[in-house]
Formats: sequence, structure tokens, C-alpha cells
Amino acid sequence: MPSAQRAIPPLPFASADQQDDGLLQLLEQASERLCRWLGSAASRPPLPGISLMPAIEPQPFGLGPEQLLADLDLVMDGAYNPGHPGALAHLDPPPLAASIVGDLICAGLNNNLLAEELSPSLSRLERSLMAWLAESLGMPTGSGGVPASGGTLSNLMALVTARRERGLGCSGEAVVLASADAHVSIGKALAVMGLPASALHPIPTTTAGGMDPAALADQLDSLQRQGVPVIAVVATAGTTVRGAVDPLLALAPICRRHDVWLHVDGAIGAVFALSEQHRSRVAGIELADSITVNPQKLLGITKTSSLLLLARPQALERSFATGLPYMEPSWGGGHGGESGLQGTRPAEVLKLWLGLRQLGLEGIHALLDGAIARRRQLQQLLELQPGLALVGGPLHLLAFAPANATALQAEAWSQHTRQRLLDAQLMLSRPFYAGRFHLKAVLGNPNTGCGELERLAALVSGSVDGAGLPVVAPSA
Repeated sequence: MPSAQRAIPPLPFASADQQDDGLLQLLEQASERLCRWLGSAASRPPLPGISLMPAIEPQPFGLGPEQLLADLDLVMDGAYNPGHPGALAHLDPPPLAASIVGDLICAGLNNNLLAEELSPSLSRLERSLMAWLAESLGMPTGSGGVPASGGTLSNLMALVTARRERGLGCSGEAVVLASADAHVSIGKALAVMGLPASALHPIPTTTAGGMDPAALADQLDSLQRQGVPVIAVVATAGTTVRGAVDPLLALAPICRRHDVWLHVDGAIGAVFALSEQHRSRVAGIELADSITVNPQKLLGITKTSSLLLLARPQALERSFATGLPYMEPSWGGGHGGESGLQGTRPAEVLKLWLGLRQLGLEGIHALLDGAIARRRQLQQLLELQPGLALVGGPLHLLAFAPANATALQAEAWSQHTRQRLLDAQLMLSRPFYAGRFHLKAVLGNPNTGCGELERLAALVSGSVDGAGLPVVAPSA
């Protein structure tokens, strides 16, 4: 006789034949907590203090809603607070309401963009939205692309595609050229691709922070004479510290003349091309073979939201298609899992689509306009401080440090001044740039007002003397 099966309580899945009131109540209570957390952002510091952590391991028996929500409260208490008006440290704005809803519905639908029959409407929505975004950036008709979990993955897929299209898939001698201030993800991509660190050739920047076109042309000429194959030139539209933009209009003809793939890492700045009034800040981005775009960094789309857009999106399938022999053939334009490195993918396009529709073109422009206006105001305020050296660009980032400080003096100054700002609930980051530490403000938070910027400038005032040296003595 088989042993009697142990009685198993009902598992916590939503009912398939009627509305699940338990799920509805749980969602309502969780949503209430989230709305309360978002609505109290200004009363909590950007960076939380010490917080308690709930138990990590599952118990023998599953927890009920009350305990789950109580544990969730503890995690939320210790979370970074991007909605605070003084949250100016990073490229992490507060989330759009519709994007939050999109994330929720995405989780509930639990569709898989791997294949069309696993996501019928969402696969079509993704293809259409990628095409619209590419053409809105000025790329040619027929452009498109694929979402990815972060700009690092978008940049990796771009370089893998470029290598495949250049016929360099088996070449261990191939190189990539990028600005000396290019994002660290480019080096990561080359490591994943099996290339040595020396395969990344840094090109010097001008005083404006962008890649020097003459230096790029000289390097490409030299590599051509040596017979060294080039996978791609990576230009940057928005460097991480100062928001500089490489001179794309000058770089594109150089790449065309050498028949080299041009990828633009526009994770920070590409969204400015969605506004006619701000497109000139990233002029020439439409000339790229591929572009990384991260709507999560300024438009308030919840994480993750990164895109890889290509002038010839068919190149993605040529690089990544496997045939998916375990799936039914595509009927509408290709399986999502054939157009990039990721197989299983959530419907991240849903929160992007809903968020953009909620904003509208005027809302997108207003977000971009506000970010630029805040950067201009802070720049004007800090320019009044004698001895302070500012580095910026055409976007919404601004970094500064004592003009004549040594590396050790700048480090001590940045630590002390950042702490003073944190004490006043103003959070800036402390990047290492050009051989010394700076303080950096990212002005993409729509909750930041004139008052926060004036307080920031007032607290920085007096931290540097007239000779451009910090007034703070280095700590022992």
C-alpha cells in the first residue's frame, strides 16, 4: 500500500476561475504602503540610516499577509529614497506612476518575450515601440531594436553585433576605440567577448570632455596601416561624471571613411533627442549604427529600462539567432529571444510604453527642460564661489572640486563637504575624475526646487578659499 500523502495546504497562487479576493487585499495593502512611502519621501533623508533587516530564510510553513507586509516595511525603511528633493547623487529619478503600474501588470501577466506564443500582444508592442523610438531619435526608416536589462548589456550586444557584422567573430586581434571617459561597461564587454584589456584603445578628450576627432582619425589611420581590425568606435552621449557628449557630427564621417561601425553609448543623453528643442545637445546621434538608450535614467521609467536600437535591426538576429528549436515558428516578425543575448525576458516594454504615453511628448520635453534648467541654476550659483572648478557638459550633470587642490586635499574636501550636505539632506556623489575626487550633482529629479539648489550652493560656499584650495584640513 502506498503511504498516505501528506496534506498540503492551498498554495498561494491566484484563482484561475474567479477573482481572488485574498490577492486583491494583499495588492491593496502593499500599494497603500508604497504610496505612503512615496508620499513621505520629503520627510525622510535620501540615504537612510541604520535599518533592521527581516529574517532571510523561509520558515517551515509559509507566512501570511500580515507578516509578509511587516517584513516588507522593514526593507522599505532601509531603501534609498530617490523621491527626496535632495536626492542629487545619481542617475536614479523617482518613478513615473504609469511605469509603476506597468511593472505590476508585467509581473501579473508573467509573459515571456522569448517567443511570440508566450507573449503575443507584447511581442508586437515591443517591435512597434522600438521602431518608433529609433525613428524618433532620427534613425532611418526600418530601424528598431530590443530592450535589455541595463545599459551594460545593451553595450555588450552592440559590440557583439558589430564584431559579427564586421566578420571579426574569430579574431583575437580586433580592437575597439572609445573616449578616455567612456563608461566602464565597454571594458566589461570586451572581457566577456574574450578580448584582452589592451583591445580597448582610449582616445583623448578635448577640454570640453568629448572625444578628440583628430586623435580618432590618427588612431584609425595607424591601425589601418598596421592591419589591425577594428570592431567599432564607441562614442558617448553623456559621460558619467560631467555629462559630456562626444562630437558625433565630426566622428560619424571619420567612421564612414574607415568603414567602421559607430556605436553611441547614449545611456545618459540619448533621450534628449526625443525633444526637438533639445536634440542639438546630442547632434548627430542619428548617424550611429547602434545606440544604447536608458529611459530609466531621466524619464522615470522603473528599472530596468535600457534599449539597444540599430539602423539595421536584422543584424541582431544574424548575431544571436539559434532557431529556438523547442518553440513554434514565429508568425509576426521574429521571436524576441532571437534578437539579443537574453532568452527569457519580462515585458519591460509595458512600463516604458505606459510611461511614455502618460508623459506625452510635451511631458517628455518638460522633464528634459526642467533638468537643464536646474543644472543651469546650480552652475550659475557655484560659479559665484571663488576657487571652485566646475566641469560639465550640455546635459544635466555637473561636477566640481577645488581648483588648485592636490589629490589628497580634494579627497579630504570631498568627504567633509559631502557629509555636510548629507547632514542637510542633500545627497551628491563623490566620483574620482581627472586624478582627484569631485562632488557631482545629477539634476534629473523633478522634485528638486530652487530652494534645494540654493541651500546646496550656500553649504559649499566657503569650503574653498580664494586661491582655489580647500579650507578643510586633511583628516589624520
